Amino acid sequence: MRAVQKADKLRTYPSPGEAHGHLDYLSSPRARCGGLRSSPRSGLLMPGSPRRQPVRFLVFAASLRRDSLNTRLAELAAAAIEAGGGDVDVAEMRDFDAPSYDQDVQREEGFPPGAEEFRRRLEACHGFVVASPEYNASMPGALKNAIDWVSRYQPQPFNERHGLLMSASPSMGGGNRGLWALRVPFEHLGSRLYPDMFSLARAHLAFTAEGRIVDEQLQERFDANISNFMDLVEASTHYPCVKRAWVEYLGEHPEPALDRVE
Repeated sequence: MRAVQKADKLRTYPSPGEAHGHLDYLSSPRARCGGLRSSPRSGLLMPGSPRRQPVRFLVFAASLRRDSLNTRLAELAAAAIEAGGGDVDVAEMRDFDAPSYDQDVQREEGFPPGAEEFRRRLEACHGFVVASPEYNASMPGALKNAIDWVSRYQPQPFNERHGLLMSASPSMGGGNRGLWALRVPFEHLGSRLYPDMFSLARAHLAFTAEGRIVDEQLQERFDANISNFMDLVEASTHYPCVKRAWVEYLGEHPEPALDRVE
């Protein structure tokens, strides 16, 4: 297995009073540039605050089932992003469904429409939000297959794109085991996944008729998670000057048969 490591060099803006070597740059540059001030608890725009810099997110549930609990969670995420000043592209897993990945098919027929659509909508956004069910303690096969297809594009669209993972399940675990499995292919492909995932347990009882979470404290945590993720994507997109490079080790040399991640 080929081992790669990403080395990031961050050069912050040389503005007076900026804290170097800390995460303060995530908020301070935006304040100086007239960006959004958001409430860390509600995730909503504070009255009188300038709007955030343009950020666009692809949001979808990784379930093919109609009326999926994860679809309801994805809809709630889309509403929170819009309330926080972001642009949203809401999709369905059916939009990205494709035949099982087959390299012979790719070579002879090209990419299927579902893979083309997934790549196109990914590249049109700064970040993505996936609400994924847990199937047998792992991710849904349809989503993994879509990731496999899209990973074959050059340039590879998951690389350095920010992502937020969430899940909803009737179980007490809320589908969280599936999210840990889902992190593996995304992070292998270079996605910058947000550390805080959100899993909604007993989700069949967790939503109000209006689609919000019954437990207000849990709803506030959900909104804060969305808001903080949006802050990170905005900062990464508009503020810091970042140089990134792939560093190879173990004495390997470039080899087309192994070059799966650029």
